[in-house]
Amino acid sequence: MTELSRIRNFSIVAHIDHGKSTLADRLIQLTGTVAERDMQAQILDSMDIERERGITIKANTVRIEYPARDGHTYILNLIDTPGHVDFAYEVSRSMQAVEGSLLVVDASQGVEAQTLANVYQAIDADHEIVPVLNKIDLPAAEPDRVKEQIEDVIGIDASQAVEISAKTGLGIPEVLEAIVTRLPAPKGDRDAPLKAMLVDSYYDPYLGVVVLIRVIDGMVKKGDRIRMMRTGGSYQIDRLGVFKPAMQDIAELGPGEIGYFTAQIKLVRDTRVGDTVTHEKRQCETPLPGFKPSVPVVFCGLFPVDTNDFEDLRDAIEKLALNDASFTSEMETSAALGFGFRCGFLGLLHLEVIRDRLEREYDIDLITTAPSVIYHVHMRDGTMVELHNPADMPDLTFVDHIEEPRIKATILVPDEYLGDVLKLCQDRRGEQLDLTYAGQRAMVVYDLPLNEVVFDFYDRLKSVTKGYASFDYQMIGYREDYLVKMSILVNDEPVDALSMMVHRDRAEGRGRQLVEKLKELIPRHMFKIPIQAAIGGRVIARETLSAMRKDVTAKCYGGDATRKRKLLDKQKAGKKKMRQFGKVEIPQSAFINALKMDS
Repeated sequence: MTELSRIRNFSIVAHIDHGKSTLADRLIQLTGTVAERDMQAQILDSMDIERERGITIKANTVRIEYPARDGHTYILNLIDTPGHVDFAYEVSRSMQAVEGSLLVVDASQGVEAQTLANVYQAIDADHEIVPVLNKIDLPAAEPDRVKEQIEDVIGIDASQAVEISAKTGLGIPEVLEAIVTRLPAPKGDRDAPLKAMLVDSYYDPYLGVVVLIRVIDGMVKKGDRIRMMRTGGSYQIDRLGVFKPAMQDIAELGPGEIGYFTAQIKLVRDTRVGDTVTHEKRQCETPLPGFKPSVPVVFCGLFPVDTNDFEDLRDAIEKLALNDASFTSEMETSAALGFGFRCGFLGLLHLEVIRDRLEREYDIDLITTAPSVIYHVHMRDGTMVELHNPADMPDLTFVDHIEEPRIKATILVPDEYLGDVLKLCQDRRGEQLDLTYAGQRAMVVYDLPLNEVVFDFYDRLKSVTKGYASFDYQMIGYREDYLVKMSILVNDEPVDALSMMVHRDRAEGRGRQLVEKLKELIPRHMFKIPIQAAIGGRVIARETLSAMRKDVTAKCYGGDATRKRKLLDKQKAGKKKMRQFGKVEIPQSAFINALKMDS
């Protein structure tokens, strides 16, 4: 049992690629938490995708023992959080479990959009914040300018900021001392009834559900009967331990400590994040306030390329959902693609990560339909329907109006690219809310429709600013707009996988783009194929794919023109008949490529 004054709980927050995981590696290495032979880069990132892309997807915990310069040994509980906007939910959860944060800022790049978003979450959680300037060894590093920027943009004192290089290990001992001296110790009462916060949980095939908890008050021992206050389930603790980063068993956990337990829980759904864990016999009086549940923002259909793989896909999605509570799915069928699932994600990166994991870990080839968002369809009789899939759009005679989700986007961009960014946001039906300057960089705040962002906004933003812009967003609610469902017809048959909701003013342009692209992607058949984009019964764009033809007049050498005419008419009659029965084969690659929108 550790004294409260000897515990420090903190998280590392930063923008993508500012060196969170590298700093965590150095802290673990310097304190000897992991043996030198087991050490590897990004030691806390366990997934292949995290290592390949160099991003953190899941927040990871580790317990470090540090003998400080004052002669005492401290227990440091570190939570390494993701930096990407799609995983902001992971960050907000981790913040509630700790008392302080290390704010890591790249000394060559300065404050970015996600730095702001994450540091504001830390301030909301009443954290003590220690600024850390990383990559100080780079020739482009400007520590004094970045300190000013931190003070101007975020408004926290950066005069005592620790200057480090996480890659070379320069300044890491000062970081450890700053954690011990500048971050507060947790508070808690040992003798009170057990009150612990459920921070995270994941599924282990051998142990069942592993539950990560932060003890606020009381004690928990192996063999205790515990109760989840929100879900009402009660369990007996089999294993109690801490992450060092490997699991290590421990006899008891006291106030202020972070650890895990297993209790033969079969489903991750039974362990609601933010729930309060207490003893079954001696319960605490009031549960903790908990977290807001995560809300999926982007929806798309996932279909197996080979329809025989449907059962495998179902199993794979069930297993993935065990580990990722923010991913939702339900079955759907499509005339073009067969059986599949309609899945909800926190953002486009989340969608990509889940798709990659399904394809890799379970070896299934997938087709992804156009990403869409949830629309609120208000009917004439006063009811409101949530529309997840544009193919399910009700008949327009019963619809009064449609509302779309809007976001507040914060973009930080160097001065010289500001014009391009403003034009891009205006093109996407954005409304400017604010424009301020922090040194050489502009901070633009826009109100944007989410469905304009989910396609390729992030990629376009990166390309017009040569990768220098940083982007962060939050949902701000729904607003009515003139939206219509655009259907794509191939040979007069609607292809439901390509239907999408668009703004009426943009429908012609988007429709023309899509039909031109499909004309290139669909192979030619023996008959003419019209490809049309339509709103209701009105066609707004059309391309015709010409037929492959045999030269039937080749055997005519000379003679009257009527002989040629006769042969051509015969061919025409045959083609007409073919057209009636003709079914168009659309290759799977056409679906995927048609949805990759160009500028």
